Order: sequence, then C-alpha cells, then structure tokens
Amino acid sequence: MNKKIIIALTIIAISASFIFLPVEEYIELFVGWANENPLISSVVYMIIYIAACIFFIPGSVITLVAGFIFGLVHGVILVSISSTIGAVLAFVIGRTIARDWVGNMISEQPKFKALDSAIEKKGFLVVLLTRLSPLFPFNFLNYAFGLTGVSLGKYFLASWLGMIPGTILYVYLGSISKNVVDLVQGNVDSGLTGQILLVIGLIATVIVTVVVTRIAKRMLNEQLQE
Repeated sequence: MNKKIIIALTIIAISASFIFLPVEEYIELFVGWANENPLISSVVYMIIYIAACIFFIPGSVITLVAGFIFGLVHGVILVSISSTIGAVLAFVIGRTIARDWVGNMISEQPKFKALDSAIEKKGFLVVLLTRLSPLFPFNFLNYAFGLTGVSLGKYFLASWLGMIPGTILYVYLGSISKNVVDLVQGNVDSGLTGQILLVIGLIATVIVTVVVTRIAKRMLNEQLQE
C-alpha cells in the first residue's frame, strides 16, 4: 500500500477513536491512577501528548486534563515540554520522511507557498505569531513549517515561547474544573486570568493576520515582477 495512504489512514483511525471513544471514562480512570503514581503518570501523559501532536489529535482537552490532574504549575511544565517536543518531531517528520505527503496537503495553499521565502528571512517572527494566535491549526503547522526555510533552532524557540500563553490558559482552566464532565465539555469559568489570556490571544491573532497578509502580498508581488 502507498506510504501516503498508510499515513493518512493511521491519522484518521487514531483521530476517530479519540472522538468516538468514551473519553470521559478514560480521563476518570487516568486521574485515579495518576494520583497514586505521580511520576509515572507524568511520563505517560507526556508520551500521550507527543503522540497527539504527531497524529493530528486535538490537544485542547489533553491540555485541560494536565491542569485537572497535575495542577497549574506542574501541568504547565508538562504541557510546555510535551507540546514543544511534539511540534519539533512533527516538523522533522514533515521535512524528511513525510515531505511529499505534507507538500501535497499544502499544494493548494498559494499564500503559504508565497510565504516560504519570507519565512526563511523572518521565520522566528512568523512562527512566534502563529503560535500565539489560536486561529492557526497547531498540528497542521507543525508539519507545514517543515517545508519552509525556517531553521530548526528558530522554529523550536519560537514555538516554545509562542505556546506558553495558550498553555497557561488551558492548564489554568483545567485546574479550576470541578469534574471530568465540565472539563471535557469546556464548562469552566475562566475568571480574570482566563479573560486576560484570551485577550492576549485575540491581539496576537490581529497582529499575525496583518503581518502574514503583508508578507504574502509582498512575496506575491515580487514573484509577479519576476
């Protein structure tokens, strides 16, 4: 079977199982086990989070779980490390063994293609802003950035820094959740801290939209002139 088909089917199968399986029950079981085995559960959690990054599984619920189980500080540390490792691994996979497959995914994204040269020059800024904005698909960008000229070092640092505000917000929301049902359904009162972080995300979204649009327009104009 074609390698691309195998990768696609694997992602679909894992994503579907995460959506349709009784997640609430699994979380409850994991919470009980984690309370009795804090060290091992931390390692297991990190493995799960990294796998989610690689297989396109939404990380919002997983991030909330970190706050619910481990608390704010411990949860932020775990998510920050896990999300960064997962993002870097997906970046490397997208740049190497899955390059053709990722290229096909973004082949119909002219704006992204036009940004390639600009990202090579201003890679850190572009990656940082897209990580700060909640509107940009985290898992997709992990792979897509692998096809650009941004260096691994800049990508790593910008991703780590840019994801910190969102990480703090979601882990905080998880830490103040009263039960698993509220956690999964997102029925959590964010309070002043959550509102401040949401405003930061909104501001970042506006900034990144303006910056990316200007870069794309300039690059497209340069290509037309050539």
